[in-house]
Amino acid sequence: MSGASPFGNAAAARAADAVRDKIGEIGAPVLGLVLGSGLGGLADRLEQPAVVGYPDVPGFPPTAVAGHAGRLIAGTIAGRPVVALSGRFHPYEAHPSSLAAFPVRVLHALGARRLLVSNAAGGIRESFRAGDLMLITDQINFAYRNPLIGAAEPDEPRFPDMSEPYDRELSAALRARAREIGVTLREGVYCGLLGPSYETRAEIRMLRVIGADAVGMSTVSEVIVARALGMRVAGLSCITNVAAGPSSGSLSHAEVLDAAARVAARFEALVERFVVSL
Repeated sequence: MSGASPFGNAAAARAADAVRDKIGEIGAPVLGLVLGSGLGGLADRLEQPAVVGYPDVPGFPPTAVAGHAGRLIAGTIAGRPVVALSGRFHPYEAHPSSLAAFPVRVLHALGARRLLVSNAAGGIRESFRAGDLMLITDQINFAYRNPLIGAAEPDEPRFPDMSEPYDRELSAALRARAREIGVTLREGVYCGLLGPSYETRAEIRMLRVIGADAVGMSTVSEVIVARALGMRVAGLSCITNVAAGPSSGSLSHAEVLDAAARVAARFEALVERFVVSL
């Protein structure tokens, strides 16, 4: 259609058709997963996996950030069909926010109506420590980008309600599953910034004042689009470092990946138990 968004629902439908051409029909997934930096190991644990590299999905560029494999994987967890995205596109790579959120539209076009987003994040709340898992209860979009800018998609609200971006029932299920397997689950508000530089100490003090508990460079655009599509969303942050403060040292992406690797087993166990309960 002339004038249609290159990252809208029509483009997502074409991308989903291309995925099906590669791997066949996958059935309606009970959950779509977005796996953040260093958390892609869950994709390797899917049963009966069918893999499509991002370059083979129309509209998906290659991933260029360490810790983002660039694969779409359809498979099962305990017999429950899921579709996982291992890797993201970030606005700090000069991608528009509509592209950063486009994979969520593709998950929806593949039949997912529930979404679990995950990310690596810096801990702002002073009680957080590297290696904590945080249930995301709300979000702040400080990236100053919105993936819905432009013409409204057909059958989507022009002004989506974001008063409750993270679904109460799904969040309650994650809490319950964490208790069952003995995983400590923190809770808090995730703030998404544009990046790619890490935050200054002054910026962290500001974010703490406005109510942020963790900070990263992803996720918020995906959740905005998911809610516009009517998807139910849950979110988990892996606290990989204590964000800049008086006692913190220098930060690096390698440090983030190392911390994510240490928490990966708990993250994967929790997500697997969560999927079984859906």
